Amino acid sequence: MADEHGSWQRFGERLVYDNRWVKLGLADVQAPNGERWEYHVVHLARIAIALIVNERDEVLMLWRYRFPTDQWGYELLGGLVEDGEEPAVTAAREAAEESGWRPVGEPEHLISFEPLPGQVTAPTEVYLWRRAEHVGEPTDTEEVGRVEWVPLARVPELAARQQLLGAGALVPLLYYVASRGQDQGGQSG
Repeated sequence: MADEHGSWQRFGERLVYDNRWVKLGLADVQAPNGERWEYHVVHLARIAIALIVNERDEVLMLWRYRFPTDQWGYELLGGLVEDGEEPAVTAAREAAEESGWRPVGEPEHLISFEPLPGQVTAPTEVYLWRRAEHVGEPTDTEEVGRVEWVPLARVPELAARQQLLGAGALVPLLYYVASRGQDQGGQSG
């Protein structure tokens, strides 16, 4: 990639803040125009997300409040990948903890993405399951919200109303809905 026109040179990075959830670094970089300076980079922990779709074409989501943006909306289930844990295992574990529904069967890797690549590293991996079993009440008391099976047909409306919170909901849901049309020979459904 360093040979690509417009690439930046990186000469190193020093951490100025570091904890389990977020790291702030100052990267010594040189832009394509030759200017060199320290560029702030935020490093977030790796995230794994579960996209669980049932036979009624509904997706399991959590309706909740997020204080940083002062916003209510829907999120998919997921969380931080623990050291030594496979992301698909994280996604399944977090889904059960946050919703009381455990994914059933082998996951399908749906998509990986970086939501804010201009200044943030936040590796995000999404896994798809087509079945889940109810195992009880949610056990994660921090991730409190209303668990719902939401019709996939509502995804465009919820996105337009800004009721899908963040890239962790928008990217997987929009990708899944768009790719289903391609899987069916260009037919929607």
